[in-house]
Amino acid sequence: MTNGIIGVPHPMNEPVKEYRIGSTERTALQEALKLAKASEKELPMCINGKAVFGSKKIRVSPPHEHAHTLGYIHEGDASHVNQAIEAALAARESWAAMPWEQRASIFLKAADLLAGPYRATINAATMLGQSKNAYQAEIDSACEFIDFLRFNVHYMTEIYAQQPYSPPGVWNRLEYRALEGFVFALTPFNFTAIAGNLPTSAALMGNVVVWKPAYTQAYSAQVIMEVLQKSGLPDGVINLIYVDGPEAGGVIFKHPDFAGIHFTGSTSVFQTIWQEIGKNIGTYKTYPRVVGETGGKDYILVHNTADVTESVVAMIRGAFEYQGQKCSAASRAYVPNSLWPAIKAQLQEELAKQTMGSVEDFSNLFNAVIDAKSFKKITTYIDKAKADGETIIAGGNYSDEIGYYIEPTVIEVSDPKYQTMCDELFGPVLSVYVYDDTKLDDVVSLIDTTSPYALTGAILAKDRHVITELTAKLVNTAGNFYINDKPTGAVVGQQPFGGARASGTNDKAGSAVNLMRWVSMRTIKETLVSPRSVSYPFMEKVF
Repeated sequence: MTNGIIGVPHPMNEPVKEYRIGSTERTALQEALKLAKASEKELPMCINGKAVFGSKKIRVSPPHEHAHTLGYIHEGDASHVNQAIEAALAARESWAAMPWEQRASIFLKAADLLAGPYRATINAATMLGQSKNAYQAEIDSACEFIDFLRFNVHYMTEIYAQQPYSPPGVWNRLEYRALEGFVFALTPFNFTAIAGNLPTSAALMGNVVVWKPAYTQAYSAQVIMEVLQKSGLPDGVINLIYVDGPEAGGVIFKHPDFAGIHFTGSTSVFQTIWQEIGKNIGTYKTYPRVVGETGGKDYILVHNTADVTESVVAMIRGAFEYQGQKCSAASRAYVPNSLWPAIKAQLQEELAKQTMGSVEDFSNLFNAVIDAKSFKKITTYIDKAKADGETIIAGGNYSDEIGYYIEPTVIEVSDPKYQTMCDELFGPVLSVYVYDDTKLDDVVSLIDTTSPYALTGAILAKDRHVITELTAKLVNTAGNFYINDKPTGAVVGQQPFGGARASGTNDKAGSAVNLMRWVSMRTIKETLVSPRSVSYPFMEKVF
């Protein structure tokens, strides 16, 4: 038992390495890429701290290089889901009772392992398995994940320090209990940091977790699990499973000890899950916490006082970094007629300079989309835009011969409600509507009503009155709002991330708000000197 009011290291954002030619980090990463490609890895589940091999094996290859085999996922079934739940519940009591500073130490150690000996390993795994270039992998699988781990420990102490007022004779206190049951973490392919944060944030607060990552992120998920085990995470606290979604859900959402879901993924899946939870609400011991971030139809609004070059950089980086496969990626832009000729010319010029190809060639800014399903969806929209007579001003070509390659594509649409302005494509396609400079209010209304989503948005302008007006009028269109910048790149500790409307519950990953969802408070009142009389002063009789 530790007797002391324990402080934790003050968190600071992990510095982003640049991977310049000749740098030690570049050499280390290139070696890690070679090592990863030198052998085919088995990717088992991890239940109660043990590797579990399923009967079905699923081949994993880089999205940008079909011919290469990275390894094989071992897929499980409903029996493995039940095993994971049982392992989690068996670990629950001792984990919840562990002093908070001991739990914190595990995740702080994981952060340091990722910052040091595992940095190149997890970046290489993310690059190969998810087709991210070196910089995108660095800001995701290294820096953001490290930041989540360190800042979450800090936020945990802030939460625990929030205690009620105690008047004379009474000692009031709040206890932040773990949820009664297990948490289900369902994580996406596009950010290794999200895949790591969703299970670990809940676990940090004393919860036990069943974690199902996207199969397309399985290669780097193995590194996350290895790091957590190296950090001393007890068996059964986080259990990694590879099971088909509906089959896993059929067990989890009917289990009486289901206590919450931490989700990032598609809106349709999240809504289906919410319906399933509602259908089974009478089954559970406690009302489950439902926390989800789903997606967006994120926008850039350029005002006629904006700088042309700054607007172009925001559009290219915001729309096409990581092939537009970010929940926050810009997929629709509104540009004033007066600036469009200059912006159009610079867009075409800048995109023509950039190359697309393997992540192992560090000169490539653009790589492949994640899988065949995504490739088909995105290219279908591009083909339809061509057939409908919309103007392709950049890109528009694609091939899946070597990998799932789609050129960064800019479509100038004639109708602001055209399909690509409304639907979430989740790929390297930016639709641009050119508006009359005098009809800014109409464009604001379009932004507000075109999409059910409200995740991120950006405005570019130099007129402060305009910035003030747009910030107010677009208040409900984005949970993360950017002024004179691209709508991507939220940093833990600086810009807590999440949106409302169809984009999710806005429980802000990277903030104390999110961690509060994984605790159940108990109020304790201790009376220091207890009353010894039943009667109250007002009851005194008059003689």
